[in-house]
Amino acid sequence: MFAQRRTRTWPRLRLLHPSLLLCAALAGWPCLVHASTIYMPRGESVEDERGDFAFELLNLALKKSGADLQVKPTETRMPQSRAIVELAAGNGRVHIVATMTSRQRERQLLPIRIPLTRGLIGWRIALLRAEQRDLLRDVRLLSDLKHFSVAQGHDWPDMDILHHNGLNAYPVANYDGLFGMLKAGRIDWLPRSANEIWGEAARHPTLAIDPYLVLHYPAADYFFVNRNNAALAEQVRRGLELALADGSYEQLFLLHYGALIRRANFDQRRVIELSNPLLTRETPLARKELWFTLNDLKRYRQPDKISD
Repeated sequence: MFAQRRTRTWPRLRLLHPSLLLCAALAGWPCLVHASTIYMPRGESVEDERGDFAFELLNLALKKSGADLQVKPTETRMPQSRAIVELAAGNGRVHIVATMTSRQRERQLLPIRIPLTRGLIGWRIALLRAEQRDLLRDVRLLSDLKHFSVAQGHDWPDMDILHHNGLNAYPVANYDGLFGMLKAGRIDWLPRSANEIWGEAARHPTLAIDPYLVLHYPAADYFFVNRNNAALAEQVRRGLELALADGSYEQLFLLHYGALIRRANFDQRRVIELSNPLLTRETPLARKELWFTLNDLKRYRQPDKISD
């Protein structure tokens, strides 16, 4: 009976926009209800601005690919773990998530393997209590860092990376809890990415940014969609490739992060390399244009290249 009902209904679909036909064929009937709107998860807290760039980049990619889709944030805020569960369930509450990749996430969801922030998420600077801003001044090696405690989100891939490299890392239930633990002296420092730390330090004036070190491990934040939504994945992938080709991706990237990269002074810090066991073989490490390196600094420091 179900097959007969679908057979009678298919002719009506020919009147719909082609993107709806793809959505129906690949993701099932529920997507037809809100096929012109896709939802990204809203940040964990009011102060969480980490998704702003991804939201703008997704709109740019969809515009470049010609997709007739509107992006909206979800009504409720949600941590990464819930957003991933909602996306994997395919219930229509979340259609796309921007988050750091791991082997598990690439098995659970469909990744679009273009690093959104050129791997900046793997360049980590220490956030400290202001009275201990020189805490890491004498750190030279990874082994030196093992004497200090850190925290990360309990469901973040970074936890596994830090543990894999022998660091003393404690799990935190939510984003805001990171800063509470540091202020309370329950941990010594927080490894925050270069595209996050300046805003976080500004919102927490009792904290300070370490001037001496930067941790680096290869890491990528991707857009992920439900594994049955290959049509949306292809639209976003094609749009991102077009934005990379015509320079509009780099323009948006530098608008958000150019001044922060200059401010970080990576080349004046001691770089401590960590390994990342969570990357899959499909990670596009060979595509050098997709990743930030220290060689980019000279180009990014040109006044006509970066707008503050």
